Amino acid sequence: MDYMVVYSSKTGNTKKIATEIFSALPGMSKDMQSLEEYKGKDADTFFIGFWVDRGTCDMSVIEMMSRLHGKKVALFGTCGMGKGERYYKGIEQKVKVWIPDDCEYLGIFLCQGKMPMQIREKYEISREDPIQEAWRRQILKDFDEALFHPNEEDLEHARKFVGQILM
Repeated sequence: MDYMVVYSSKTGNTKKIATEIFSALPGMSKDMQSLEEYKGKDADTFFIGFWVDRGTCDMSVIEMMSRLHGKKVALFGTCGMGKGERYYKGIEQKVKVWIPDDCEYLGIFLCQGKMPMQIREKYEISREDPIQEAWRRQILKDFDEALFHPNEEDLEHARKFVGQILM
């Protein structure tokens, strides 16, 4: 098989990106499975998706990536708290270290994704400390912006990411 798209999705955001990546891959020699369904099906190139939790991926993704050897690996993910090149670069650095050295790392695509409202509720109480209050307001701003993601622009960027990887 040429391509395998494997993803972990807690809220459906990463699944949405996985579906877009899968549809952008050429040919018929491809498959897509959630990490829970994945039973070690082999491919030349893996697209591995995750939701960001505290700046990295969850342990199940780490375990799956650690078992790959001699493969081409591209990463993708969704995150609700924060965005921007610097933030995304930090996530990339924390996640790609789990790819074995004998694999070829192809790159990463990250975008925002909406989160459950109970996350927002944790940050609705004002803080007396001006630094903590500024941080809290930024968290709420990021949360509210993420409510509209992944959007059509994110899906287009995911398709372009596949095109860049396959060049």
